[in-house]
Amino acid sequence: MDHNMQNGFDFDVVVVGGGPAGSTAATLLAQHGHKILLLERDKHPRFHIGESMLPFSEPVVQRLGIDWSEGNQFKSGAVFIDENTDQRMYFPLSVYRKTYQLERGPFDQKLFENAAKHGVETHQEEKVLEVSCQSGGVEIVSDKGRYRCRYLVDATGRTALMGRKDRTIDRIENLGKFAVYTHFEQIQPGEEADELFRSGSIYVLVVDIGWIWIIPLSGRRLSVGLVVQKERPKDCEVEDLLQRYLAASPILNRLLAGARQSAPIRVEADFSYTNQNRHGLRYACCGDAAGFLDPVFSSGVFLAFTSAARVADRIHQGFIEGREADPMLHAVDDEEYLLGFNTMRLFVERFYQSNIVHNLFFEAHRDPDLKDQIARLLSGDLWVDNNALQKSLLASRPMPG
Repeated sequence: MDHNMQNGFDFDVVVVGGGPAGSTAATLLAQHGHKILLLERDKHPRFHIGESMLPFSEPVVQRLGIDWSEGNQFKSGAVFIDENTDQRMYFPLSVYRKTYQLERGPFDQKLFENAAKHGVETHQEEKVLEVSCQSGGVEIVSDKGRYRCRYLVDATGRTALMGRKDRTIDRIENLGKFAVYTHFEQIQPGEEADELFRSGSIYVLVVDIGWIWIIPLSGRRLSVGLVVQKERPKDCEVEDLLQRYLAASPILNRLLAGARQSAPIRVEADFSYTNQNRHGLRYACCGDAAGFLDPVFSSGVFLAFTSAARVADRIHQGFIEGREADPMLHAVDDEEYLLGFNTMRLFVERFYQSNIVHNLFFEAHRDPDLKDQIARLLSGDLWVDNNALQKSLLASRPMPG
């Protein structure tokens, strides 16, 4: 009988949520030698947006031992476009590290299966109903079983299990309110399309009520979505709103001529929030369970990877040091998480200030140092001390913890 069973624990750690954050945390904890259970309420593969990755996710991906280039579209950078003023600005991102545009269903499944390959016990279609974190351990009740473990990782995405249980979710105002999106396939050859798939860049189109993403996927497919920051026009249903803005864009008219819509129009709301209690007695949150931002800078999966790696490594260290019941175990790492999250939050806020987006993004070619600073932030190079733009963002106003 192993140490866990002798002490009444079924597992060292139960990770709730089988998306990128949960699968990453589970895999790394298993690599550290711990007995892990990973619970996912749905069944892979399942559709998900957030298809554009950041280069500085690569170190975590390498630790997981997977090849994220396989079957995916290389991403060279990001192009910000204002069709009203005919302005474009390209920011190279895959300079020091590589990144990709990828379809989340197969990719999330790959991460989940990779956890199982590392010895994680994985359950799908199992929903957690109750969680109790006590000084002596964690009790978890699902619709299929009951488990006792030494530690809980909340990687439940925007379900935010612990945050909503403890009512510690705070909405972030003035960012995107909702997104409406779909996929297209059979993108026809043409100058615009060929260049898009050659570079693999994400296009960010600035529009009057928010912005549009255009993400090239493998197999000459596109993910296209509209993020609405202002109030929706009252004369238009949400689904019709997307069609209205697609039809009004010359770029999208060129790209989508002869293409076929290959997915239903979907809507996602409850877009931007922070969880004020990201860690506590025998638990820690990572990924979207810790907070979620408007996706204009594609930070979601990047923050999922990096926060999950920190959580996994700190839990392992806590077990070694006998600090697993210390509610402040993750305090130092949480400061690092907040540095990254708040940098992106303030950066997104600046994006929505129309005069700043034009002066900062579309005039960046006038200042090579500024353009490099923007590109580094867009790459996810956040934990450095030599980015003047990042310093000015963080100094602009105090941020809540």
